[in-house]
Amino acid sequence: MTWKATISVIPMGAPRMTQRDKWKQRPCVIRYRAFKDTLRDDCQGHPEQPTRLDWIAYLPFPKNYSKKKRAALAGNLHRLKPDRDNIDKAILDTLFKEDSMVASGSIEKRWDDGKGPRIEIQMVQEQS
Repeated sequence: MTWKATISVIPMGAPRMTQRDKWKQRPCVIRYRAFKDTLRDDCQGHPEQPTRLDWIAYLPFPKNYSKKKRAALAGNLHRLKPDRDNIDKAILDTLFKEDSMVASGSIEKRWDDGKGPRIEIQMVQEQS
């Protein structure tokens, strides 16, 4: 069984949490929790135990990039922060209570291709 979704959200990695974030939340923690809420809401009905999870994150351009630079980079691989493993951790921790059942998958970071920042997710649940 294959399940797909496109979530219109600015992808971000999981920040390093501190004890203090429970009562005095930093802006990065507030943004992260809003990111998780959006991801969780838009992925309702996904397979509970997929064996494969693929995702592509389309990240926005910094405001200081020129139109020429944006046009040259649109849709190409993104090699700046956030790290792909931090985005992967955020996605897995948000969607699954136990993410050890996800055995494989591909992950990509790309510059926004004109359709806006988003995450495209595909999950495959193989019959065993």
